[in-house]
Amino acid sequence: MKVAFKSFNLPFKYPFTISKGTKTHQPSLVVQLEFRGFVGYGEAPAITYYNIPVDKMEADLKQKKLFVEKFAFTDPERYWHYLHHLYPQNNFLVCALDIAAWDMYGKLRQQPLYKLWDLDMQKAPLTDYTIGIDTIEKMVAKMQEKPWPIYKIKLGTDQDIEIMTALRKHTEAVLRVDANAAWTVEEALEKLPALKDLGVEFVEQPLAKDDWEGMKRLYNESPLPLIADESCVVEGDVQKCHEHFHGINIKLTKCSGITPARRMITNARSLGMKVMVGSMNESTVGSAAIAHLAPLLDYVDMDGPLLLAEDIATGLQFDNGKVTCSDAFGLGVEVKDTSVFE
Repeated sequence: MKVAFKSFNLPFKYPFTISKGTKTHQPSLVVQLEFRGFVGYGEAPAITYYNIPVDKMEADLKQKKLFVEKFAFTDPERYWHYLHHLYPQNNFLVCALDIAAWDMYGKLRQQPLYKLWDLDMQKAPLTDYTIGIDTIEKMVAKMQEKPWPIYKIKLGTDQDIEIMTALRKHTEAVLRVDANAAWTVEEALEKLPALKDLGVEFVEQPLAKDDWEGMKRLYNESPLPLIADESCVVEGDVQKCHEHFHGINIKLTKCSGITPARRMITNARSLGMKVMVGSMNESTVGSAAIAHLAPLLDYVDMDGPLLLAEDIATGLQFDNGKVTCSDAFGLGVEVKDTSVFE
């Protein structure tokens, strides 16, 4: 097996603002695995507040490149366990390699991943489209520019209810809210009833990720379903979120790939929780990994390619919330320029 990689710094169409800050570009590492002539691609975007920048992923990959390549590959799940022990402190890099392994495996087996998993893409939920924090006028304008059946609205400001009231005046679409851990318990208890009155479907991560006492209170008192994001990073967090949240939002990059994400979905279902897989502004490469899992989900947030001004691959079609995968094997993506990988 051979591994190569390339880092990208993909620009957003608009500056992307959440409660934690603003960025104009999304740095990301894309890896290429080759085995017996079959090539797979995987992606891991870097997120500042998780302290795993692209150069850290690159350095770790270079340091243990020989071990990444020497594994006797048979299937992605065995490979993930090997990588998980090889890089215990770098879930992001493991994610990129795990996605590439699944892409490669699908090509070896000559099937798209969703068919390999015996899933029906007709059962996939529609993806939302994210509106980042901005002035009320600009948030309304962004929504009007992109007519869509479901919007995910980033909040965490002094004007949260004013924002949602203004947006609701301009659309009948489903509205979801993501506070990105910005509220206190008191703020949440004040805002949740108002958001329910505005027809919001659910609220994602209202409180700080470790405020379990506060979340227990909200879980018991909230008029809206609450979905964990920052509080649900890895497999062991699913059980912690039970009876503190009504559902979980799995991020492939944070949990370390498709392999653990599939187990997290099964675990959450066994606990009676709703399941979402969310975007970390991946290009089409990382977004395709989400798309193949979509039939297993209640909600999906995979609008990365729609938010970016540039993409590195093709293979996904977006049509008013419906996402269609290519029927090509593996992820079904085609990287535009394969010569850049080293």
